[in-house]
Amino acid sequence: MTDAAPRANQCRKPSGWLGRIVLRNMNSRHSGVTDWGLAHFIVGRESIVLDAGCGGGRTISKLAIASEGGKVYGIDYSADSVAVATKINEAAIKAGKVEIVNGSVSQMPFVADLFDLVTAVETHFFWPDLPNDVREVLRVLKPGGTFVLIAEVYKGANTVTARLCEKTAPRTGMTLLTLDEHRTLLETAGFREVAVASEPSKGWVCCIGRKSTSAG
Repeated sequence: MTDAAPRANQCRKPSGWLGRIVLRNMNSRHSGVTDWGLAHFIVGRESIVLDAGCGGGRTISKLAIASEGGKVYGIDYSADSVAVATKINEAAIKAGKVEIVNGSVSQMPFVADLFDLVTAVETHFFWPDLPNDVREVLRVLKPGGTFVLIAEVYKGANTVTARLCEKTAPRTGMTLLTLDEHRTLLETAGFREVAVASEPSKGWVCCIGRKSTSAG
């Protein structure tokens, strides 16, 4: 049986020829859960958006269409992910509508209060310091801005994928959360109006939080 850890490492930080295959597969496989998650809120047409852990860049393409009068940024700590995402969004980058950078979600190269919306699709369970990294998302959001976390697996879901991920988590390093733990994660970081939606038959989760508009 193939060990789960090497496969998870490629999902965490795709690299080389195998990583590029993984990225293409991500773009295809994650499209459905991404569309489902994005349907839970409205992307403003003038929004400044960040896709944190942008992977192969397909979510950036979707966000760029929705925020046609704004701008979409992507960040990923895998140089190969940045390269693939850049190629996929080449036209939008040339038009000045998209910008993709290599960097860590733990210390993002953006000023505070910059984005109207931050998305994280199929990535948070690989973030190196999840509580800190979610606070970093809060930092770069504008007051009143929205954070949307979308994933096709959560702890306790009654699906084959969820059970497999839970079983192999000690080897893969994935941080899996229950629905309630997703809510607590955002609330503890300082988000308000936190809402958690799920699709139990598929094991999907969408967690949405807003940054307070006041200093308190």
